[in-house]
Amino acid sequence: MRLVHSLVAALALLVNGGAVAQTPYPDRPIRMIVPLAAASAVDVAARIVTQKMSDQMGQQIVIVNQPGASGLIGAEQVARAEPDGYTLGGFNDSIMTMVPNLQTNMRWDILKDFEPVSLVATVQWGLIAGNQTGYKTAADLIAAARAAPGKIDYGSGGPGSPQHLAMAMFASGAGISLTHVPYKGATQAATDVAGGQIPVAFQGLGTVAALVRGGQVRLLGVTTPTRLPQFPDVPTVSESGLPGFFFDSWFAILAPAGTPKPIVAQLNAGVLKALQDPEVRRKLEELGFAARGSSPEELRAITRDQLARYSRVMKEMGIVNE
Repeated sequence: MRLVHSLVAALALLVNGGAVAQTPYPDRPIRMIVPLAAASAVDVAARIVTQKMSDQMGQQIVIVNQPGASGLIGAEQVARAEPDGYTLGGFNDSIMTMVPNLQTNMRWDILKDFEPVSLVATVQWGLIAGNQTGYKTAADLIAAARAAPGKIDYGSGGPGSPQHLAMAMFASGAGISLTHVPYKGATQAATDVAGGQIPVAFQGLGTVAALVRGGQVRLLGVTTPTRLPQFPDVPTVSESGLPGFFFDSWFAILAPAGTPKPIVAQLNAGVLKALQDPEVRRKLEELGFAARGSSPEELRAITRDQLARYSRVMKEMGIVNE
């Protein structure tokens, strides 16, 4: 009987010990799906931030680009992934709050199928034009569009993308008609502006800063309330053609719904710590981003509010899926 008791006690010790000695998170590389093209604004910023997070967490965060269908495909992969903290999503606000307002047959729900981790950064935007256009300011584009209604094309990252919404808001405010040419990603649209295939586009400055500095495209104006330190000679769109115009966007990190709260909290802490690093902030600012973290609860509230806001805006402007 004493032997039986000893065996039972030993087994209990093993079981309890096993419960305590759980494998720490993370113990293998983490995959982050970015449903946008490589070198897009979100992709560039995600790589800067996740590199610092990788260093801090002791495991690599691998960026996987999955562009197409306005981000729907990549977002679904995140939504359907195992909620164990080893698959994350790096989404812009288009995927989270614009596209859901255009689609009638969504396979995922941004508020139900994801766990918010943190807002990461806001994206500063600009209106760019090909050098062949001769446009120097937003006012030049407005004048040309009034002289030739519907004859000037603009590129975007796809229907419902931030590029689409920004130009629709610009055209509506200026009372002009432009023709939308959707691409499969913002990077391709920017490349075609530089190559002369399409005349103009709104773009996140993280995507086009190198093209602007290299003289391959002209930055007609920035969409911030005041001029930016990195482009001090470039006027705002508001001061150079459309008074009161403002547009920005943001990107965030999410996990599949059901990801354990301690893991979400650990990831959130990793994002916030990375954003406190001076070198990370400097790199983001140089590329047209403003570092900005949040709690998971704050990100959920921001997402819910912007879903409702863009629902109103798109209905008012007649923006529909194309």
